Amino acid sequence: MSFFEKVKAKAEELLGRAEQVYGESHGDAAATVAGEAHVMEAEAEEDELEREERPGGDGLTGAH
Repeated sequence: MSFFEKVKAKAEELLGRAEQVYGESHGDAAATVAGEAHVMEAEAEEDELEREERPGGDGLTGAH
């Protein structure tokens, strides 16, 4: 996983959280849901990048 990919995933997560907070504070359900979706997507991407970084890469340590 490159440094740029890590930064991109974290930025996406922070953007989603900001959108979520905006939606919550302004009573905008669509912005809240969109923000939550961005956060979840970014977390999933981060997890995927971390899995690729580990030895074995498939997350099945010790499985043959």
